[in-house]
Parts: sequence; C-alpha cells; structure tokens
Amino acid sequence: MAVSTFDAVVATPREGKFNKNAARRVRVSGKIPAVVYGAGQDAVAVTVDPKIITRILHSDSGHNTIFDLNVEGSPAAKAMIVDWQHEPIKGKLLHIDLKRIAMDKAMRVSVPVQLVGTATGVKNQGGILEHVMREVEIECLPGDIPGHIDVDVSGLELHGVIRIADLPHSGQIKFLGDEDATVAHVTIIKEEAAAEPVEGATEPEVAKKGKTETAEAPAKK
Repeated sequence: MAVSTFDAVVATPREGKFNKNAARRVRVSGKIPAVVYGAGQDAVAVTVDPKIITRILHSDSGHNTIFDLNVEGSPAAKAMIVDWQHEPIKGKLLHIDLKRIAMDKAMRVSVPVQLVGTATGVKNQGGILEHVMREVEIECLPGDIPGHIDVDVSGLELHGVIRIADLPHSGQIKFLGDEDATVAHVTIIKEEAAAEPVEGATEPEVAKKGKTETAEAPAKK
C-alpha cells in the first residue's frame, strides 16, 4: 500500500494576488505555493512546507503516497501529490498540486516496475536485458496502490519477453495498458554494434562530427 506514515501535511490558505511576485515572497518565507483540489470541492491556493513534500517525493511510494492533509479552516482529508515543479538549476521545489482522495473510489495511477533477479539469458547465453517499460498504469482503490510492482526475470532466456500479461495480477489491481505490451526482454548485441572500426578510421563518425563543429564554431560568429 502507498498509504503514508508521514506526519500530516499542513497547508495554509493564501490570500491576495497569485502572481510571480507573490509566489516569490512565499518561497522567501521558507514555504512553497500549492493548489489543493478534488473530491468535488473548490480549488484552494495554499502554502506548504517543502521539506515534508520532498520527503514524500523521495519515499518508496513517491508521488503515489497518500497522506493526511490539513488545510486550515477545512476538514482533514487524504491527499496525493499529482504535479510538481522544480527549479531547473538547484532543483528546489517551486510549486505543487495536491489532490484530495476519496479512499472508497478507484483511481488511475502509474507505478514503477522493478526487475528482480538475473536473467538466465544474460548469465548463461550472452544476452542483454532491456527494461522497456519502467512504469505501468493501473486502476485500484487508493489503499491498494503498490509502491512498485516486482517481476522476477531470472527464468528469462535469450529472446524471451515479459509482457504486461506476465506481471503479478490480483483482484485489487487492474492493468490498463495493452496486455501484450513488452515490459522487458533479453536480446543479443547486434554484430554491427560489436564490429571493429573500418581500417584507417581512428574514431567514431559521431566524434569526428563533434570535432568538426567545434573547429568551425568561431566562423559562425
């Protein structure tokens, strides 16, 4: 389950103008701006503590974590983080969207797929394992959302494929993707990729192109 053991997230309603200057003042104060919506209620502009939000995003269940949300002046509710923005250079949180969750209503979420074990096609047959689909979309009750879905690949032979249909299914979770979609497979390195360079060639073509562009760069000024 992705239900949280974190302390409740406390959100304080914002007042006044909601522009860039106002958002900047919120961040200077040590908080970040956020919006709370969902469960048939009006959206509310609030501020929250970025530290606890960061802890939630970096937890095992990540953004699928369900936690208690206390908005001052409103009844407590369960909520999830549905969107967030980071500052591109320093990586600080700039803004988040929180959604109130009804625990008795199914919802759609994407959860990570984790490959467990070493495929026999890699260990004994010289293949390489490609993890094609790292997340799958599922539908279930909020309390049944898994932090991740584990799939054992140890029996996967060369050219073997694991599809969505092969993932652990249960009555609580419904997979929404194409059951034939590839999650992972063991393939072999193509001969062309492993071929030796052509006689006389000293470096890959891509490297040559990079050097040429670098040499010509001053002429473009």
